[in-house]
Amino acid sequence: MAVKITETILRDAHQSLIATRMTTEQMLPIIEKMDKVGYHSVECWGGATFDASLRFLKEDPWERLRKLRAGFKNTKLQMLFRGQNILGYNHYSDDVVEYFVQKSIANGIDIIRIFDCFNDLRNLQTAVKAANKEKGHAQIALAYTLGDAYTLDYWKETARRIEEMGADSLCIKDMAGLLVPYEADKLVKALKEGTKLPIQLHTHYTSGVAAMTYMKAVEAGCDIIDTAMSPFSMGTSQPATEVMVETFKGTEYDTGLDQNLLAEIANYFRPMQEEALKSGLLNPKVMGVDIKTLLYQVPGGMLSNLVSQLKEAKAEDKFYDVLKEIPEVRKDFGEPPLVTPSSQIVGTQAVLNVLQGERYKMVTKESKKVLSGEFGQTIKPFNPEVQKKAIGDVEPITCRPADKIAPQLAKFEEEIKEWKQQDEDVLSYALFPQVAMEFFKHRQAQQTKVDVNAADTKNQAYPV
Repeated sequence: MAVKITETILRDAHQSLIATRMTTEQMLPIIEKMDKVGYHSVECWGGATFDASLRFLKEDPWERLRKLRAGFKNTKLQMLFRGQNILGYNHYSDDVVEYFVQKSIANGIDIIRIFDCFNDLRNLQTAVKAANKEKGHAQIALAYTLGDAYTLDYWKETARRIEEMGADSLCIKDMAGLLVPYEADKLVKALKEGTKLPIQLHTHYTSGVAAMTYMKAVEAGCDIIDTAMSPFSMGTSQPATEVMVETFKGTEYDTGLDQNLLAEIANYFRPMQEEALKSGLLNPKVMGVDIKTLLYQVPGGMLSNLVSQLKEAKAEDKFYDVLKEIPEVRKDFGEPPLVTPSSQIVGTQAVLNVLQGERYKMVTKESKKVLSGEFGQTIKPFNPEVQKKAIGDVEPITCRPADKIAPQLAKFEEEIKEWKQQDEDVLSYALFPQVAMEFFKHRQAQQTKVDVNAADTKNQAYPV
């Protein structure tokens, strides 16, 4: 059975290596060639691309999606979606989640990969139902992590529940590169026992084992793997597309993809990689292997965050103390997977615990949100003493957190009515209010400039 390939160069690859700074204009010239490859899908939207487009590139992410859709005539387009968080960092009301899914599919998305940082399936229900209703492909991603609660039976049972929820496929999302080859073999086989859904595997090269992990997973029955074109592959990104295509060539898993065409695409992106290295946007450090990922189970991005937090506090000598504290905080917080936003919350709390010289002397606002149940349910209960210290006598939420959120869409519509130029603007504003307002003002200033220039040209007197 041929293994299928999802190409990540237009989303996760540049998010992982160059802080999501690839512009739409850089993407468009190569789309026609990418469309001929025969990928299972191209991941090109969602994740951090939405925020980065508005905040740093001053681009409308919806306009990017429409342009990509116009160019990819034969290829399915895929996005990453954080469940009830959508693409932001808080939980939103169901009407906002439903509208976002509707507009994503209307503007060109075929496959929505939906995950939750706690693997709390209740936080995925609304997005999955909305994708089903809009005739989109709903893929549920399980955030892979290690810990004694995460047994093969747990994964198998979760896969069964995902199928019952109405998902069209299942993805193992190994954001930290923790899945090693022989464990991948066991995991895929267990998931195959739990579900008939197609299984996709997403990992990062951070710990250096990802390509071998893909090989064992495919041999165990994995249907689809995520890869990135070589100039933006490996390091904290995915294994290289061309390498995986060559690996399975001539076997029963042969992808059938054309290496000559892939080489042309790689040649297009290579100068971009060289430019990013020159400008410092691409740090050679993220291109290497960091085996500490496996020792401390800390994703690469989280490690660099910790280093900068400790640098600011002039406490770099406390690095290893913090690394030891992270698993302790994670245990107190119910052993969640470390993925956005739980990784940032656990990491920051661990830094505070070490710097204060006393555990939980100071508790961040986000830690309180976790311990009061605002993000949902973790696999294990919270440490009751830590919970009490953090939230006192506040009654923790035990229902699906979004049940406590009143509809928000009408309020957002009202707040931006004078700036609104398209339906989708309300969603940009809902997720990133300040960033979106700055973008709307920038957009209006640009349009005014164009109108003034056009008027000037019209009024010029031409000699007869």
